[in-house]
Amino acid sequence: MHILVTGAAGFIGSHLCERLLQDENNQVTGLDAFVPTATPEWMRKRNLRALLHHPRFSFIQQHLLNVSWATLLPNVDIVYHLAGIPGVRSSFGPDFETYVTNNILATQCLLEGCRQYPVKKLIYASTSSVYGEKTGQVNELVPTAPLSPYGVSKLTGEQLCHVYAHNDQVPVVILRFFTVYGPRQRPDMAFHRFINHIMHSKPIPIYGDGQQTRDFTFVEDCVRAVAQVAYADNVIGETINIGGKERASVLECISILERLVGKKVDIQFIRPTYGEPRHTWADITKAQSLLRYEPKMDLYRGLEHEMLDIYEMSTSMPSTDHDSLS
Repeated sequence: MHILVTGAAGFIGSHLCERLLQDENNQVTGLDAFVPTATPEWMRKRNLRALLHHPRFSFIQQHLLNVSWATLLPNVDIVYHLAGIPGVRSSFGPDFETYVTNNILATQCLLEGCRQYPVKKLIYASTSSVYGEKTGQVNELVPTAPLSPYGVSKLTGEQLCHVYAHNDQVPVVILRFFTVYGPRQRPDMAFHRFINHIMHSKPIPIYGDGQQTRDFTFVEDCVRAVAQVAYADNVIGETINIGGKERASVLECISILERLVGKKVDIQFIRPTYGEPRHTWADITKAQSLLRYEPKMDLYRGLEHEMLDIYEMSTSMPSTDHDSLS
């Protein structure tokens, strides 16, 4: 299969490309515009490091709004659409314009391309943020009610997918990710920030009371499920939760990090959470049924993997970026 992955230089996108290339029948084209975000460009280039030497991988640095679909799509079988601007807190205020451009307009442009040059599947990466505040385990039929402009932008992308599926039979599959973590995690995400503060002997800032919980999904578990969508039958038109093996509170996660580093860490409680649900918990029954998905990585080992990656990355970090994070 010839597979296109948008957002290929990102945290999940780069792992997905590597996973897809494990099948010798796959050829993967990665597309990324290096749009300025909390993840510096040097870090995204690091994500691509192993891929750029792979004989069945090619990379295009271009924005989705500028792509010539007539050149790119006619030979593509599967599209994974992971490109977009992430982040809840930064989506409030004037920066929302970048979310509209990169999460909504870019998605509509890709859907137009797939309408004109049909593919076998278009897999859209969405987020648990579309659910908003919910109690208990959440399945895909629960009404959506995002609490942030980011969640709204991703839900709008989902709705655009439904529009093109209905009117033009674009074969869409929607995946909703629940708090993915692990090696290469974005530097603005909680675990990366926590580990970075521990490395520099700085107090860990905690939003709210630290009792909020998340359904944490290790990145290798996540991409194993995502890759399986390309091969799975009876998934077109489905929306599927991709959750993890273990839920925990923020304070429980910090306790795990303390065990990993062998010392107590300082905590600094700051302002309350804003634009985020207090708890998330994925019902992954559909993923188990349609994708044979079973998350394997427990939180302790997953955080250990991420910590080792961040320590390794810190030794190769450009001096300007090192200064900004220290």
